Amino acid sequence: MTYQDILYAKDRQVLTITLNRPDKLNAFTERMRDELIDAFDKADGDDDVRAVIVTGAGRAFCAGADLSAGAKTFDREARGAKPTAGHWRDGGGLVSLRIFESRKPVIAAVNGAAAGVGVTMTLPMDIRICSTSARFGLVFARRGVVPEACSSWFLPRIVGISRALEWVYSGRVFPAAEALAGGLVGRVVAPDELLPAAQAIAREIAENTSAVSVALARQMMWRMLGADHPMEAHKIDSRGIYSLGRGADAYEGVASFLEKRPPAFTMRPSADMPDFYPWWEERTFE
Repeated sequence: MTYQDILYAKDRQVLTITLNRPDKLNAFTERMRDELIDAFDKADGDDDVRAVIVTGAGRAFCAGADLSAGAKTFDREARGAKPTAGHWRDGGGLVSLRIFESRKPVIAAVNGAAAGVGVTMTLPMDIRICSTSARFGLVFARRGVVPEACSSWFLPRIVGISRALEWVYSGRVFPAAEALAGGLVGRVVAPDELLPAAQAIAREIAENTSAVSVALARQMMWRMLGADHPMEAHKIDSRGIYSLGRGADAYEGVASFLEKRPPAFTMRPSADMPDFYPWWEERTFE
């Protein structure tokens, strides 16, 4: 796929995906949806990509849905759209579900305004940092619609139900400091420090960890959020420790530590995930 609404740039095992409609404050389009999904497919198929950063071009991260269709923006039938296999599916949700399935850790570097899907698309990302100029708004109720991009599942798990409801009910725009206090982001930095901070996190992962360990741990942590008992985690932990403990990366991880040298991990997420992966049943849209 040729990218138009995003940029895809890889450097030293770190992929940076940049939302690239700066003249429109990176407003979300169907093309951007498709390009993001393709970019994450491409990243998962490239074992040289160890971490992904998502940021925005210009002064915004993503101002939300592109409203250029006017009042009928959210009326897909009126705009001539067709359902997929008989179902109307939310585009932001397709992106969030694809990020959720990622085998690579994903870091959101929120450089400016993030509203609507500009917030919700970051929720399945693993680490969120923002600049002091960032602003956030879960503005759906002010547009006569509801939260999307699977955010009714992600948001309460990240910030708690009370905070999530207050932000969603009011639809107000709030500053970076409030996002930090509420747990939506983990760090706020000066604008010129944002990408270097995200890159430092990404390279710490890329240069020091097993790609297979990180890929498996990512799915273990996210999917255990829905478990009804710690025994479910014990089952997967036990299988993971047994399976990876027999692998080349576990041998190398211990040897490099004892020999006081950097590790040289060789296992690949594209080929070396354990036999029990995936252990969950794939969900279908009905």
